[in-house]
Amino acid sequence: MNPIQKITRQTLLQLVPKTRKARVLSAGAVFLSMCAFGAVGVAPIASDPSDLPVTSVATNLELPNLASQIAALQQDEQQFIHEERIRRGDSLGSLFTRLGIEDAQAQKFVRSDKLARRLLSLQTGKRIQAETDENGLLLSMRATVIDGKNGNARTISVERKGESFVALEAPAKLERRVEMRSRDIASSLYAATDSNVDGGSLPDSIVGQIIEMFSTDIDFRTDVKRGDRFNVVYETFWLDGEQVKTGRILAGEFVNRGVAYQSVWYEDPITKQGGYYTLDGKALKKAFLKSPLEYSRISSGFSMRVHPLSGKWKAHKGVDYAASTGTPIRAVADATVDFAGNGNGYGNMVVLKHWSAYSTAYAHMSRIAPGLRKGAKISQGQVIGYVGSTGWSTGAHLHYEFRVAGVAKDPNQYKSLAQQPLNQAELARFRMAAAEMNHRFSLLGPSGSAMAAR
Repeated sequence: MNPIQKITRQTLLQLVPKTRKARVLSAGAVFLSMCAFGAVGVAPIASDPSDLPVTSVATNLELPNLASQIAALQQDEQQFIHEERIRRGDSLGSLFTRLGIEDAQAQKFVRSDKLARRLLSLQTGKRIQAETDENGLLLSMRATVIDGKNGNARTISVERKGESFVALEAPAKLERRVEMRSRDIASSLYAATDSNVDGGSLPDSIVGQIIEMFSTDIDFRTDVKRGDRFNVVYETFWLDGEQVKTGRILAGEFVNRGVAYQSVWYEDPITKQGGYYTLDGKALKKAFLKSPLEYSRISSGFSMRVHPLSGKWKAHKGVDYAASTGTPIRAVADATVDFAGNGNGYGNMVVLKHWSAYSTAYAHMSRIAPGLRKGAKISQGQVIGYVGSTGWSTGAHLHYEFRVAGVAKDPNQYKSLAQQPLNQAELARFRMAAAEMNHRFSLLGPSGSAMAAR
């Protein structure tokens, strides 16, 4: 036997452990070591890594502000949000208790601040939210308040600023929805609108709009009969899943004694003028109101008369309305202000220019409405001034003139004049809007149903 083989065998016998698994592993390790030794003998020797040049780089690292992060986490954990509904007989104290607010300073602020006090006028059932810390100190509080005059929704909030509070007001971000309702009349219009079918009774404001919309064609006191029906499409506005107000009717259809009357609201996106039209684009609203005053009596018509100051017989080129000083005067049609100021014998006077060659004049005002100046846009029914007795006048009244191409005319001859028709471009846009509403009418169908869409 070769000496090297003897040495190797002896060496292996000395190194092999007693257990079988260990013996096998050890033998394999020794064999691999011998193979590796042979390979090293023929390979070039690599450079020692310790002989390579070493470069040192120093960088300043900014450590995170752990204290501020922990404080922020602790602050978030200490905030609590509460929501409650106003109950009948609620006081500010009882409301604060249910909201988890233990803050005398906050309660004092809400009672004393003019804007914050509006939170105390919330109606029963309305929601209010509050945010407090773990000790019950108020951080913020908010609720939506509806203005009873114009129906506008405003969000009133109270927020903590350091050691004090501030009250803020902003328009509420409401969600607009479109509701569709259909009713068959079994006894009367009001009985049908109060019905609880297909979503409940209709809002009173919508009923009033239905009557106003079709009153030129239907006498709702005598003409409505059993078997009549109507469809209506109208706006509603919501906040946090709760309806806060009702908007205008977008389209209406009333079938009276077999005759269908239809109306669609259309506001031109370019001119911003809006009104109700039939499905073929004819305006429903009359061009001019019957009177510029809501409550009055005619003291002198458009005719020949003895002038109250000169005593001479001459033409009276307008209509005089007797009314008390301060009575609001309304614009009889959409217009642009052509003159607003002192008209000598006419006293305080406003002249409005309407479409085509029509214009109207209002004289002897006690005062002109604020902000009324030449070039201003005016809507039909807007208050432009107040009854008075300025200029050549013997008592409080309104002198009203209706003019065509600058010549005074009897306004009674134009009381049935239709509103300015749509031009070709407006008519094309209107037909697209009318087609959508007509489709909604067809969805409601003659059997009566209800749908809602966003």
